[in-house]
Amino acid sequence: MRVVIFCHSLVSDWNHGNAHFLRGVCSELIARGHALAVYEPRDAWSRMNLLAEHGEPAFAAFARAYPELHSRFYDEATLDLDEALDGADLVLVHEWNSHALVRRIGQHRRTNPHYRLLFHDTHHRSVTDALGMARYDLSDYDGVLAFGNVIRDLYRARGWAREAWTWHEAADVRRFHPIEGLAREGDLVWIGNWGDDEREAELGEFLLEPVRQLGLKARIHGVRYPTHALERLQRAGIDYGGWLPNHEAPRVFAHYAVTVHVPRRPYAKALPGIPTIRMFEALACGIPLVSAPWDDAEGLFHPGRDYLVAADGRAMKRHLRALLADPEARGELSANGRRTVLARHTCSHRVDELLGIVAELQPAAQAAPSIA
Repeated sequence: MRVVIFCHSLVSDWNHGNAHFLRGVCSELIARGHALAVYEPRDAWSRMNLLAEHGEPAFAAFARAYPELHSRFYDEATLDLDEALDGADLVLVHEWNSHALVRRIGQHRRTNPHYRLLFHDTHHRSVTDALGMARYDLSDYDGVLAFGNVIRDLYRARGWAREAWTWHEAADVRRFHPIEGLAREGDLVWIGNWGDDEREAELGEFLLEPVRQLGLKARIHGVRYPTHALERLQRAGIDYGGWLPNHEAPRVFAHYAVTVHVPRRPYAKALPGIPTIRMFEALACGIPLVSAPWDDAEGLFHPGRDYLVAADGRAMKRHLRALLADPEARGELSANGRRTVLARHTCSHRVDELLGIVAELQPAAQAAPSIA
């Protein structure tokens, strides 16, 4: 097939976790022989922030890590959709695109029914910004790929799209895997962005305070840490490493004994069944993981076997202390989590699912009616 993807950014993961899964899916599609064109706006905020903070070397490092991946940068006002979508068989439009572009692509599809057109939703805005999401005109789209059943069901119940399927994120196991033989540099590492009001209290309870009270040697990587957050890290004795290119995460994980998962509040409270990408990636890398509470409503993992669950800060401290004292327990947890990812949650699995959805839609290729 010829696959065309419109996303916020493929080349930058600065405060942009959606790039992780998209990179893995794109790599998998190319490995299977599909032709791929990825379009991202020239002025994407993630790319602009990465350029301002780290310059062109950051993009050169991405190109070395993903030599098969390339983006076509566009200005929305001058984007020629006839050219971009010429010969396309499948078009994926991520939800971080503008309402206007999403509508334009749908209008193009109305008069060019030769390709399948899917909207890809990987955010909590269907709950936290329902009015904004309802403004997306998906009347000429075949449906929505939602990264959890609860979001899929919202699209169906609210009539936002003709159809919706669950398409969870997953790990790119070509790049996210254990790296043996590296010297241990500390006890705990956490890779994630501060998240403002979405998880500041949770980070205090499940990460900062356990590290401080146990006296662990810990390191945090991420962006958008305000001054007061950096002061809290300092008081907890945590080393702040700033932005980490996501492709370097496996090597960083390999230098530490454990990690934690602290979901943002909208996922933990309102969107059960969605762990977000970092959990898949950490387990794929074989690092033992302890998670703050989230409801694995879809049975993606085996809580207590693939990872440990801490009901509160005291339980987190208890789990971390026990794991750090028991290499065998760490090894068992690591093996279990990675086994589950390899069996069910790789980008190869997700491309299989995607191709199955496309095959399901194929009989309607010649005339997909509008749902207006």
